[in-house]
Amino acid sequence: MKRVFLFLATNIAILVVLSITLRLLGFEGYLDQQGVNLNLQSVLLFAAVFGFGGSFISLAISKWSAKRMTGAKVITQPRSSTEMWLVETVQRQARQAGIGMPEVAIYNAPEVNAFATGMNKNNALVAVSAGLLNSMTQDEAEAVLAHEVSHIANGDMVTLALIQGVVNTFVIFLSRIIGHLVDRVIFKVERGHGPAFWITAIVAEIILGILASAIVMWFSRQREFRADSGGASLAGREKMIAALQRLKMQHHPSQLPDQMAAFGISGGMGAGLKKLFMTHPPLDERIKALQQMV
Repeated sequence: MKRVFLFLATNIAILVVLSITLRLLGFEGYLDQQGVNLNLQSVLLFAAVFGFGGSFISLAISKWSAKRMTGAKVITQPRSSTEMWLVETVQRQARQAGIGMPEVAIYNAPEVNAFATGMNKNNALVAVSAGLLNSMTQDEAEAVLAHEVSHIANGDMVTLALIQGVVNTFVIFLSRIIGHLVDRVIFKVERGHGPAFWITAIVAEIILGILASAIVMWFSRQREFRADSGGASLAGREKMIAALQRLKMQHHPSQLPDQMAAFGISGGMGAGLKKLFMTHPPLDERIKALQQMV
């Protein structure tokens, strides 16, 4: 909860500073001169409510939606030695990481992948694909589980949702400002909102949303490095490196739904501008970072 409150406090501070800055720069006065009379505080509040609303709703139902999107089956009573090993390994790692025991699940997919999700670190889900269990050694699978447990211990699901909420807030806020300017200043609409406002706001929201997603994806890539480091601490550096090397050798396009791509251990591949929108760093970079760990 401390992470949530700190991040919310930071976001509120940013919104307040932005509002004060716009006032000091005379932005509201300029808008008044143009006949806009825009209440920036109301726009900020509207943007924050809608910007964070979607993120928190997604976070609240993340476990439920993950199970249904992937068909993951939670292991309530181990029916094989593999399932028993999975549950015992996650239990041991969770205890080492100081978090509550996550639910452990398997989903039927040929890809070599795993993911973790949940609203908080004491009520999370760790799921592995059937392809991972069939393709990896026990040591490699242990490292993957440690990576996912580290995501939970780091609070990455909550932090990613909060960051998404922050960028959503600014995208909504700025798109409305741009829409107002175009509507009032260029098209000279004096009362209400004309078509120019709605069209401009939608176009601006799309463009700003694309640019903002690059910020979210940058954070997503950084958290993968941290989870790799955490996985190395829980399972051993050599096991973590071996797991990433196995992923590199047996890489297949992720079959996780788009909404969950950032939560898998393995992401897509890309170069140039495409790298800005990747949820995961290249596997070579992750392996190199682990090899350079002191």
